[in-house]
Amino acid sequence: MATQYEKLFLDWQSTTREQAAILDRIFNDNGLDRKAHVLDCACGIGTQSIGLATLGYQVSASDISDGELSEARERAKNNGVLIRFEHADFRHLSEVFHEQFDIVIAMDNALPHMLTRTDLESAIKSILGRTKDGGVFVASIRDYDTLLETKPSHSTPYIHKTDKGQRISFQTWTWEDDSYHFVQYIIDDEETLQIKKFECDYRAIRQDELTHLCIANGCSEVIWMPPVDSGFYQPIVIARK
Repeated sequence: MATQYEKLFLDWQSTTREQAAILDRIFNDNGLDRKAHVLDCACGIGTQSIGLATLGYQVSASDISDGELSEARERAKNNGVLIRFEHADFRHLSEVFHEQFDIVIAMDNALPHMLTRTDLESAIKSILGRTKDGGVFVASIRDYDTLLETKPSHSTPYIHKTDKGQRISFQTWTWEDDSYHFVQYIIDDEETLQIKKFECDYRAIRQDELTHLCIANGCSEVIWMPPVDSGFYQPIVIARK
């Protein structure tokens, strides 16, 4: 999906700036400034890492997908920022990163790729192991506390009008207990009609589950910010080690 991911946004470049500004405020409110060293351990095509590097943060970034990393490297180059990119599974970050960071982030619903509690616990232990004492781990996930009440079969479509036509993206969800099979459709109706389809599986993580795992693995404080407070499109968790 790496080459198509940008189409989920009306303007990906603007999104990098907007999300970086949101994260910058959160870091600032938690006593961290732009001298902080950041690890984006689920960087995808670089949406957050590139924006933060543009603000002056020293950023390292990793992902398990070589396709995403290739796209992210090219976008970082085009944006004139220097980021250390590494292939890494965020359940085993210490195999790649031997240092610790002031801030570790995992945005855009990355953690629910962990399909068992065991895998999620491994990820949290790994991530917090790369977080300095006094540092913070910041992540965003869908509002699964609400979604699990109704288990909807699909998402609301996004329709982006462009100067060449329009792009439409939406998802379908097939649930089994607290997990679901996710299908992302991207309909590009601009110069020519193109339809793309991508599939994967997620496990819905309740906020209490993630809070308890962070506390059990060395965090002294865990705070949740809803979109109305943060300005981000998903709930954000801030865990201080």
